[in-house]
Amino acid sequence: MARAAAQARSHGPGLCELSPAPACAVDHRGSLLAILKTFRHLLDRNLRFHAQDVALIYDVRRYTFRELTERAFRLADALHRLGLRLQDRMAMLAMNCPEYIEFYWAAEASGLIAVPLNFRLAAPELAQIINDCAPLSLTFEAQYADTVESIRAQLSSVRHFICIGSPKPGWAIDYAQLLERGDPAGPSLSPGARDLVTILYTSGTTGRPKGVMHTHEAAMWIALMQTIEMSCDVETRFLVVMPMYHLGGRAMSSGQHLRGGTVVLQRKFDPLELVRAIERERVTQVHLAPTMLQAVLDLPDIERYDLSSVRSLMHAAAPISTALRRRALQKFGPILIDGYGSTETGGTMLRRGQAKLDGTPRQLQRLASVGQPMLHCEARIVDDHDVEVPLGAVGELCFRSPQTMSGYWNNSIATAETLRSGWLHTGDLARMDEDGFVYLVDRKKDMIISGGENIYSREVEEALMSHEIVADAAVIGMPDPYWGESVLAIIVCKSGATADSAALVAHCRAHIAGYKTPKRIEFVDQLPRLPSGKVSKVELRQRFLKP
Repeated sequence: MARAAAQARSHGPGLCELSPAPACAVDHRGSLLAILKTFRHLLDRNLRFHAQDVALIYDVRRYTFRELTERAFRLADALHRLGLRLQDRMAMLAMNCPEYIEFYWAAEASGLIAVPLNFRLAAPELAQIINDCAPLSLTFEAQYADTVESIRAQLSSVRHFICIGSPKPGWAIDYAQLLERGDPAGPSLSPGARDLVTILYTSGTTGRPKGVMHTHEAAMWIALMQTIEMSCDVETRFLVVMPMYHLGGRAMSSGQHLRGGTVVLQRKFDPLELVRAIERERVTQVHLAPTMLQAVLDLPDIERYDLSSVRSLMHAAAPISTALRRRALQKFGPILIDGYGSTETGGTMLRRGQAKLDGTPRQLQRLASVGQPMLHCEARIVDDHDVEVPLGAVGELCFRSPQTMSGYWNNSIATAETLRSGWLHTGDLARMDEDGFVYLVDRKKDMIISGGENIYSREVEEALMSHEIVADAAVIGMPDPYWGESVLAIIVCKSGATADSAALVAHCRAHIAGYKTPKRIEFVDQLPRLPSGKVSKVELRQRFLKP
């Protein structure tokens, strides 16, 4: 969406409103969120009812809601004194840390827009994103000072560089000293439900990252759905290890705090530290990417740790193989939840107990499903003309939900392509059964057409993953002089296994049609992945499909 269209229009002190909502927006006034219209209302509520309760555990440090809220209010007020106003952007470059919560809460309290940055990006990529959203402040951890210094001259919008920790460069403001300048009551600003609260940049599977705009209302719905689906409450403890620049980390922490519960925040993923934290803090809710879940299951001494406190274990951010899901169910029992969605919108949930290791054929097939639509989320599957297809037929998966983004920042073309006919088009190909369970088959742009036949990479990957030597697999199309395209499989073998292309092809032929089997197999030590956990098929094509 064009920058001008996203800017707020002032309607007096404390009031601002975005330009008209997109066609997919639904009026949800008078709904469950009639009272908690913005995150400022939530912060004030928690400060009143949960002031002495623990909001955050980080390593050995405990933060109450009062302490964390007052620090966030100090930050918001200090930024206001530096000149930031309603709907100005503030950016953050850091690993998971308590300051990340303060960063988000400061934006939520004051009507600023939080823009978290992926610390794994190269300096030129960071510069492109920062210049796209034009923040007035950039807060960064000291370990990234050299990166920021290398692009600082290019960042024309940034007036204030704020450093967390030491050594602090001379051109930056010290974060701790900045907080001392702020009023713990916060600035006298009040964001509106339609004001933007975050711009989250996508991982860019199809090109440059796009800035996904969420209003307070949409972000509150995201938090509410996570609260419901993950059964969060005041006495639950949610371990957050997904990076806080990612919607997963942001949504899970917000969902837990919506109930006045505790977040156990880990700086980075380490499978051993994760199970130790679960045991030590009696964690009840966990959210992991499938690669993280596999790393936990691969711990040689996992049986040493008491993980019995975990009530809900969500795997999300990337597709999970049926083989890995079976393995996780055997270890943890029927507490798994599969969360499918995107930064742009809500999606589906395969809820606890819906994935079974035994049962009727109808129940067993759900091991391959991503579940049913979330509450307050409609799903449909359409053809290339946006006409809904019959049950069981493959088409593009679309959603309509109050969680849906307002659009892409400064990108009206991409917004119009994605938000069509009142629905958000995911770009994922899927089918739906008679019970409303959704089954992903491929990314629309990743589908392989060989001899006029459609080949869905996920189907081939599932066949490969069911072989005993395969630890990970990805499938892409490669040019074929006769068939147009054929299947190229990239395989990661399990430790100690011997690579055997012929055995894998034979195994695939026993499970899928001959034309779907790989015509070429490459073995690698690991697959390239995006920060979201998804396999980077762009990188695989660049590597294996050289001209």
